[in-house]
Amino acid sequence: MAELGPTFSPLRRKVRRHGLLALSPLLVMAGLFVVLGALGGGIAEVPILVVFVLTAVYALWTLRGLPIDVRLAQFARGAGAADLLLMVWIFVLAGAFASTARATGAVDAAVNLTLAALPPEALVAGVFVAACGVSFSIGTSVGTIVAIVPVCAGLAEGSGIALPLLTAAAVGGAFFGDNLSFISDTTVAATRTQGCRLSDKFRVNFRIVLPAALFTLALYAWLGLGHAGNTVHTVESDWLKVIPYLLVVVLAMAGMNVLLVLLIANAATGITGLLYGSFDAAGWMKASADGITGMGELIVVSMLAGGLLEVIRVGGGITYLIHRLTRRIRSARGAELSIAALVSLTNVCTANNTVAILSVGRISNDIAERYGVDKRRSASILDTFSCAVQGVLPYGAQLLMAAGMASISPLEIIPWLFYPMATAAAALCAILVGKRKGARA
Repeated sequence: MAELGPTFSPLRRKVRRHGLLALSPLLVMAGLFVVLGALGGGIAEVPILVVFVLTAVYALWTLRGLPIDVRLAQFARGAGAADLLLMVWIFVLAGAFASTARATGAVDAAVNLTLAALPPEALVAGVFVAACGVSFSIGTSVGTIVAIVPVCAGLAEGSGIALPLLTAAAVGGAFFGDNLSFISDTTVAATRTQGCRLSDKFRVNFRIVLPAALFTLALYAWLGLGHAGNTVHTVESDWLKVIPYLLVVVLAMAGMNVLLVLLIANAATGITGLLYGSFDAAGWMKASADGITGMGELIVVSMLAGGLLEVIRVGGGITYLIHRLTRRIRSARGAELSIAALVSLTNVCTANNTVAILSVGRISNDIAERYGVDKRRSASILDTFSCAVQGVLPYGAQLLMAAGMASISPLEIIPWLFYPMATAAAALCAILVGKRKGARA
């Protein structure tokens, strides 16, 4: 809270004493989803933008010990944070790419090739496996979603499989690599804060998430059996039209920054469309503009979420969580449960799994040392639970991105996100029944 400055030191102490009130906007938001969903025909029909506006107004009220201009300044700081604005740029370029790829026929060509290679009953499992492979290679869930989700709409239309199900398979697979990849920012943050090696954390982590991944794969394969009898009519696809889409995958797997990947992919899509006569220069610009406009609501929601979560932090919400969750630790098992709860709830408050790990990494390390928790386990717990929570947040960047590219609500995707849920369950079982060396269980 240093940003409030010395002038507001008494007020800083005052808002810190109201940590529970600072967390209440999250409860208000959940309540609004439930109430509006009950009144409007289901949670999937709830207007997310309205929920966030109402919650943001309430969150600003919770800082009533501060002048209104200071409250608004803090909200604006969160809404305009550097990492959030970077995500906005990704939204803009991803929207433009998805729209121009559709206009030039790249998505249709990729869909037809996929449908020709895989039977309908294997599509859901195939999307999950593909997302797992790409995410492990590139170490980013957002980059994987950008690469995989654009074809899900076409696959859903061609196979009769529900679009939210296919999109969820892509998002779940994206978090597989986000959690395990050696180059993932969450892996790096978890191992650095806990002082263990990447390879050691990977071995512990892999044993926890492998059952979850296999369970998810089997479940998606079973759900795909209902489409075994579907007849899919495909047409011959021009491989050249698929080049822009392949570029996204190849360049991302080569480690290129996702913004550069999307810039190159947009250029390649436009050139392909011009060569094939799918549109002229004006048509290219219009297709790009339509895609950017389609991301408008998600961009506003992201900025509102950023401001809301900054208000919660300034109000002392995260400090309150840390204090409450660490004061009753008595054993290694309790320490591990506390670390899991700390990073999970902090992730809910920040909507960013890397930030959540960095926020509680030092205190988690202290807890691990005090209660004899293996640093490989504490690093694995931090990474696994942060990714599991991030994977089901409707206001998280990944679900907002996937929903925007698939033109559906994030709330429609969540019921099919089996992998993050299975990962959390597997990690919790590992804590409750796992063996520990040299620690008080």
